[in-house]
Amino acid sequence: MGPNMQRRNFLKRLALSAALASAGIAAGTHAIAADTIKVGVLHSLSGTMAISETVLKDVTLMAIDEINAKGGVNGKKLEAVVVDPASNWPLFAEKARQLLTQDKVAVVFGCWTSVSRKSVLPVFEELNGLLFYPVQYEGEELSKNVFYTGAAPNQQAIPAVEYLMSKEGGGAKRWVLLGTDYVYPRTTNKILRAFLKSKGVDEKDIMETYTPFGHSDYQTIVADIKKFSVSGKTAVVSTINGDSNVPFYKELGNAGLKATDVPVVAFSVGEEELRGVDTKPLVGHLAAWNYFMSLKNPANEEFKKKWAAYAKAKNLPGADKPLTNDPMEAAYIGVNMWKQAVEKAKTTDVDKVIVAMAGQTFPAPDGFTIKMDEKNHHLWKPVFIGEVQANGQFNVVWKTPGPIKATPWSPYIPEDKGKKDEPEKK
Repeated sequence: MGPNMQRRNFLKRLALSAALASAGIAAGTHAIAADTIKVGVLHSLSGTMAISETVLKDVTLMAIDEINAKGGVNGKKLEAVVVDPASNWPLFAEKARQLLTQDKVAVVFGCWTSVSRKSVLPVFEELNGLLFYPVQYEGEELSKNVFYTGAAPNQQAIPAVEYLMSKEGGGAKRWVLLGTDYVYPRTTNKILRAFLKSKGVDEKDIMETYTPFGHSDYQTIVADIKKFSVSGKTAVVSTINGDSNVPFYKELGNAGLKATDVPVVAFSVGEEELRGVDTKPLVGHLAAWNYFMSLKNPANEEFKKKWAAYAKAKNLPGADKPLTNDPMEAAYIGVNMWKQAVEKAKTTDVDKVIVAMAGQTFPAPDGFTIKMDEKNHHLWKPVFIGEVQANGQFNVVWKTPGPIKATPWSPYIPEDKGKKDEPEKK
């Protein structure tokens, strides 16, 4: 056998042993993978939305750790696959596809903005994946592949405006609809405009303004609001999202626009967003949510305690001042309800889990045992309106007696008439 032949045989043997080794490794990893259930976490950890979304990734991981500490789901541990779509909307869709096709996750917990949710929706529907979406949104959507654990407009936006119209809320007659320029603020404001009209508010008493993501100069807008408010009791409804909230609230303080003059009610500002702001000038401004950290009940005390311990153990940013907020609660509920549904279905099969999700209940940190509606993929939720306090917390000034059903299709949008309160069967 010549040296070339020997070399060829050696290379063949080398290739064969490499193939066997990699097959062994692959079989090994597959066996390991089969012992866990992979779940995707799809939140922006960089870019304009990181201010809001990073803690959602963290609280989702906390819920997963808790489930694993109690033995996992159906005897298997959960394995989180965390990706960073970086506040880049097309990248959300790419990452969702990667999670479903390459990582083969059983479920995805993720998104904040509606533009990110709209970006991933066709991917989940095409691949029959399952998304748990934890943030209040504009409604006007009902997908079999999504469970919406945040509020629909009737569980946040409409009650907030009703409150500001009422005597106890200051009796506002003029309205500034101020938002970030994308689908959630524009659709919410379309609904609010129709609602205000139904209450007899004139077009000239509504000012509607939008700013891009990451906008930082609110001087002109705040000056315009001040001017607009001269003609009658004015309230601002803010759907500003992400890190733009910080300069907006700073400018309100600089301009001396107090809550007693022009109250601002926000739908995307909670305890976390106020972390970087001097809240003293903001005292009395409002936020409408379905949970506040300041709520007093045993489930919330436990939730706050667990989060503080987790933040400290993982050395998370801000662990010295651990904060909880509404989307964190909604994310936490979503993970736990999915686990319950998988146990009920005895499988992670998406179609079977969807059926098992109907009517699931969970003792929530908002103080109520809340349920997933039997048909419409939305949670029944209580509504709270809170005033900003000097310490960055909220004092609840108005609340519903208990959880209310979500109406994803708005009664104030004529084209929604007759739409079904359940996902279309495709």
